[in-house]
Amino acid sequence: MPGQQILCVAEKPAIAKAVAQHLAGGRLQTRNVRGNQYVKNYQFTYNFPLWGDCDVTMTSVLGHLTGLDFDQRYRKWTSCPPSQLFEAPIQVTIDHDKKAIAENISQQARYSRILFIWTDCDREGEHIGTEVRNEALKGNPRIIVKRARFSNTEKNHVVQAARNPIDLDEHQANAVAARIELDLRIGAAFTRFQTLSLQNLSEKLENQLLSYGSCQFPTLGFVVDRYYRVRNFKPESFWLIKVMHKRENIKVNFNWRRVHLFDRAAVTILFEQCLDSKHAKVTKVQKKPTSKWRPLPLTTVELQMQGSRFLRMNSHEVMSVAEKLYQKGFISYPRTETDQFSRDFDLKALVRKQTQHNSWGQYAQGLLDGAFKQPRPGRNNDQAHPPIHPVIHAGDNALDANERKVYEFVTRRFLACCSEDAKGEASDIEIEWGPETFHAHGLVVLERNYLDVYVYDKWESSQQLPRYTLNETLEPTEANMTDGKTTPPTYLTEPELIGLMDANGIGTDATMAEHIQKIKDRHYAQSRPKAGGGRNQVQEFIPTVLGVALVEGYDNVGLDVSVSKPFLRKEMELKMKAICEGRKSRREVVDESLEQYREVFVKTQREIDALKRSVTKYVVNDGRE
Repeated sequence: MPGQQILCVAEKPAIAKAVAQHLAGGRLQTRNVRGNQYVKNYQFTYNFPLWGDCDVTMTSVLGHLTGLDFDQRYRKWTSCPPSQLFEAPIQVTIDHDKKAIAENISQQARYSRILFIWTDCDREGEHIGTEVRNEALKGNPRIIVKRARFSNTEKNHVVQAARNPIDLDEHQANAVAARIELDLRIGAAFTRFQTLSLQNLSEKLENQLLSYGSCQFPTLGFVVDRYYRVRNFKPESFWLIKVMHKRENIKVNFNWRRVHLFDRAAVTILFEQCLDSKHAKVTKVQKKPTSKWRPLPLTTVELQMQGSRFLRMNSHEVMSVAEKLYQKGFISYPRTETDQFSRDFDLKALVRKQTQHNSWGQYAQGLLDGAFKQPRPGRNNDQAHPPIHPVIHAGDNALDANERKVYEFVTRRFLACCSEDAKGEASDIEIEWGPETFHAHGLVVLERNYLDVYVYDKWESSQQLPRYTLNETLEPTEANMTDGKTTPPTYLTEPELIGLMDANGIGTDATMAEHIQKIKDRHYAQSRPKAGGGRNQVQEFIPTVLGVALVEGYDNVGLDVSVSKPFLRKEMELKMKAICEGRKSRREVVDESLEQYREVFVKTQREIDALKRSVTKYVVNDGRE
């Protein structure tokens, strides 16, 4: 007797294939979907504890199934004043290349009693899940809808998800729907307005799309702000006192507690007082155990920051590769804010899978042989996904060069989390010489522990300090008063930019890399390897003349809150969180945010000459007034 029909839909073809293979146990039929070469229908039988024996069709979408756009009469750039886009009618559309996928879901739903959604377990995944549900309801208005909760495509994890279906989270889906509508209305209104207002100022801008985004502009604002700090920096002279004492053939350099002062006369007086004293007195001798803490479990933001720092890849590339590794089943879901493993997580089983690796297999075995430590918990838990971790062992031949780098980083980070902190002994000597205090610090690394696997951290022994005793007196071997100059800040590096975006709520952990890429694509900023970056070659960002012109122009408009600052977008992100927590409705948030941006738009319209003057100054006149 045939079982009831169930339709399973994943977010991407690779996930659909992996889940189908695990549930089918290799016994499945594959059918092409007419009109789309990437999406397949996999048919097999499976016994779900909740529904019994079922005939399953597993298929997928390709990310978002639908888009949001203005009604046809508002889509041309000259069809209406840009200000009307804040309230112009909008409609949900299905792109031409997605219609076959939508029809496939609607058609398969006709014969199915249950829709089981396998989209990624984050906000975007919940929204895509509602898009899938809406298409399925067109084919079968009575279909029962459930979703799977999973964070990787390892077989046992997939089976657990199949056995424990949950409901779609409507709040999260509504937060994404609000964000999509706001991004469309605000982005289109400002983009059309500034492009149409500014492109006639110069031949250089004739064919340039001057796009605006509520995350894009604050991201650019961070880059321009640092650029100004570098450009406007004026070096200052300072003076300091250096003291060296030689004992047991070791030269001990004592650092001045004041570090340096900007008043040469004051330092001269203090130095002369020191020289008058001749002898210095040892006021502190301390040896104490010290540790270098192992890293926290890996989040998306940390993966982007450290990946752009150590892997010779930008954050956009790191996330793209991590997504591929997830789809292939090698790592867990790479979009998570969680930096703590739950106590019931079988970490040792994951460590065991790494014992066969050529580079870190022996280290992993050592953890199993008694060196394993429960990872220290961070403060963040998104209640959706665990920290990023390797799911299975991946041989070098299974991965391309960039995949190897990201997989290695994820795995070494995971093993380091499960290790003991590095242990050392710190020595501190303090002397008083005349009215001034000087200190020396020494470190001996006794146990490297996690450092043996996490090659990205450095902690080295310094020169051993000789023996000093409390209250003894000594005569400095050498003392000098020297000068120096303050050095300018560096341009903003990619890890610094991601850190600023994270701290200011600009974008989500999943979209930060896209916003950074966007300001490069729009020629608002460019990146280059940081000078003296060594083997890691971290990228730094410099704004273009157009990027500087737009930020300075908006600042000169005299807005209460500049669009190049993070405050408006940060407030919007907090409102999205309120939707997720059920404290605000989607409509409330859209209306409140649109009202804020409409005020900014109206004032910018009124003061458009300030923006034009800035673009003329930088783009047309090459920075001349």
